[in-house]
Amino acid sequence: MPRPTIMQKFARWHIWLGWAAAIPMILWTVSGVFMALRPIDTVRGEELRRPPAAFASQVLVPPQLTAPVTRLALVQEGQRAVWVTTAADKRQARYSADSGAALGPVEVMEARALAEAAFAGPAKLASIRRFAADAAPLDLRRPRPAWQASFADGTHLYIDAETGEVLALRTGWWRAYDLMWGLHIMDPVGRENTSHWLLWLFGGIGVVTSLFGTTLLFRRRKTKR
Repeated sequence: MPRPTIMQKFARWHIWLGWAAAIPMILWTVSGVFMALRPIDTVRGEELRRPPAAFASQVLVPPQLTAPVTRLALVQEGQRAVWVTTAADKRQARYSADSGAALGPVEVMEARALAEAAFAGPAKLASIRRFAADAAPLDLRRPRPAWQASFADGTHLYIDAETGEVLALRTGWWRAYDLMWGLHIMDPVGRENTSHWLLWLFGGIGVVTSLFGTTLLFRRRKTKR
């Protein structure tokens, strides 16, 4: 039996590696096509965000701080402005911009009002639920205590439970896009790691398979009589 030639070995490896490369190739193609179906602004729900109202800067009162802070920011909450402070241990607090007095955490009725004020879509608020920082939903992507306001169209709007800020707005398309992104980078759990061994492995297999296939294009074929 004649020994297989180099090209025949390449063809055999090309076939076997092709089976290993088929799954990631299908995932990359399907997820890539899905993510291209909608403009990214639509996926993010930019049209569902109501811009904050303007406020008069000359009537602002500095916050009555009792301890040093590393960051002081002025944010808009509904129809009023508040100061948001960040301490060295990352804890945050809010103060009235009208009086400078400290404000407590955001309660459910205030969270409901803030969510409805920040949402510009036609859907009604269906439910509201509080999450602790260590149990934040996957689509929030931030370890912050938050109120999740769920609207009838499937949109989730997150209000910070300590500062009252709008942390995120996630549409149904965003969550589907996020799932496809996780499959695209082969991190369906965290959906953020774009550099890991599984991605390197399948990427390398895909490159080698393509090189074998390209080499086989130059294989001489015998003419059949």
